[in-house]
Amino acid sequence: MYERILIPTDGGRKSEKAAEHAIDLAATIDATVHALYVMDLPGAPRTPYIYGDEEEMKEEYRNYGEEVTTDVCEMAANAGVECVTAIEQGTIHEEIINYADEKNIDLIVMVAGFRGKFGGLLGTNTEKVVRSSNVPVTSLRMKELGSS
Repeated sequence: MYERILIPTDGGRKSEKAAEHAIDLAATIDATVHALYVMDLPGAPRTPYIYGDEEEMKEEYRNYGEEVTTDVCEMAANAGVECVTAIEQGTIHEEIINYADEKNIDLIVMVAGFRGKFGGLLGTNTEKVVRSSNVPVTSLRMKELGSS
């Protein structure tokens, strides 16, 4: 049924909950998980005065992405699940969908977190992925920012 499960992660507690769910599922059905971090860099205009060296900023994002995807893969290894890491750069929901299409992902597992005052107007990345993805998305509901 599912051979490849995508876990988009930002390294937060909610992403960890999604990873736990996806890894448990993968362990049960002998699937591989893909841990994806999307570098969503601050928008234009970028000036060195505000953001410093752009290459240095990209390196910091990449290092963080490597750290959080490695954390997911360590969780997977502890459960006996094969894991692949990836770091992409761009708009978060678009990169998640593109990665899923390019890698023939069978399922995306994400958390729908607390949206705050403006989340209902703008939509969360999870909602955008659910609306636009060509593959099934499991969306775990988190009631508010501090939920476990």
